[in-house]
Amino acid sequence: MRHNSLPPRRLLAIVGPGEDAPAQAISDAERIGELAARAGWVVLCGGRNAGVMAAAARGAARGRGLSIGLLPSEDERDVAPELTVALATGLGEARNAVLARSCHAMAVCGMNAGTASEVALALKAGKPVVLVRPERTAEEFVRLLSADGVYVAADAEAALALLTTSS
Repeated sequence: MRHNSLPPRRLLAIVGPGEDAPAQAISDAERIGELAARAGWVVLCGGRNAGVMAAAARGAARGRGLSIGLLPSEDERDVAPELTVALATGLGEARNAVLARSCHAMAVCGMNAGTASEVALALKAGKPVVLVRPERTAEEFVRLLSADGVYVAADAEAALALLTTSS
């Protein structure tokens, strides 16, 4: 039973590499976080103070929105400082499954093994996934996983437009 008349907020996972994230992926994640927050989405990310995770939290803060980080460890020492809520899950990489299943849609900024697992789990759950400026090999790999629910955006603005219409 809902105790207020406000509609539930939509959850957007913004995923990508941590320490090895390319500068463009970091920039895209920050911009998508900001645009998503301004549009009323709650931003979900891996929660660590690294790469795309920290950028997504920064962007959500800049957009005056909420961000939730799902940390792999049981402590909050490496938490992105701009997060609204940090959940120290203690789940390790299994937290990727929680992130992928909890979101309504996913924006992907860059690719590595951890990101690929998040994308695969989101697609398996039927969540729309937007790849932002993907490398050709990453796009081909993701499209092998699923022909449906995969979108490609040239920039952050196009990504948010696709997310708004596909979820």
